[in-house]
Amino acid sequence: MWLARIDEAIAAAEQREREKRQGGERRAPTPHWIVELGIGVGRPPVEVHVGGCRMAGKRQRIITWEQALAALADGVRACIHCRPDTELGVLG
Repeated sequence: MWLARIDEAIAAAEQREREKRQGGERRAPTPHWIVELGIGVGRPPVEVHVGGCRMAGKRQRIITWEQALAALADGVRACIHCRPDTELGVLG
């Protein structure tokens, strides 16, 4: 009886591990640049981040290298944690 329970627990653990591994393989690649959007009408850009920055808020959009440069040139703030301005070669 105990052996059957142990076998079920091992099978369940192996299944969870397989699902976790498959989920990681299917995950979309991290974007290079993102812009955090503000609240309100038009949702203006608030801050530029390097892709994968954990300080970026939930309201974000993936942008290209050119869009990131243009946003910084237009006065959009650069994240102080991931420093996209340094990555892009823009002097603050």
